[in-house]
Amino acid sequence: MFTFSFNHVALSVKDVDHSAAFYMKVLKLEEIENTASTSKTRWFSLGEGKQLHLIPRPNAEIKTNKAVHFALAIKDIEPFIAHLKLMNIDYADWLGTPSKGYVRNDGIQQFYFQDPDGYWIEINEAF
Repeated sequence: MFTFSFNHVALSVKDVDHSAAFYMKVLKLEEIENTASTSKTRWFSLGEGKQLHLIPRPNAEIKTNKAVHFALAIKDIEPFIAHLKLMNIDYADWLGTPSKGYVRNDGIQQFYFQDPDGYWIEINEAF
């Protein structure tokens, strides 16, 4: 058996500066040093040593679907929903019902929204 810990998620993005601005503004992520290379890939802290890497691929075809997403947990979801509303960012439940969250069978509230490249982000209270 192997023991793993989660390290990072990497996303190909059309415009790395536009995507970086989105993640800094919407999720309030702190940019950290890209220690792997001198490329234009930008790194962000997700806390506890976890990272988000935005890899510039201006000519790539980016295909997304909601089943391929990453999830971030927050202690209190309501202030974040208010934040999204102030920024005019649409969110929905799994079925796509606008401005609606969902309570899972385990009692955890969640919802989804998309970044500028169409990647799905789940926010939940499984903190």
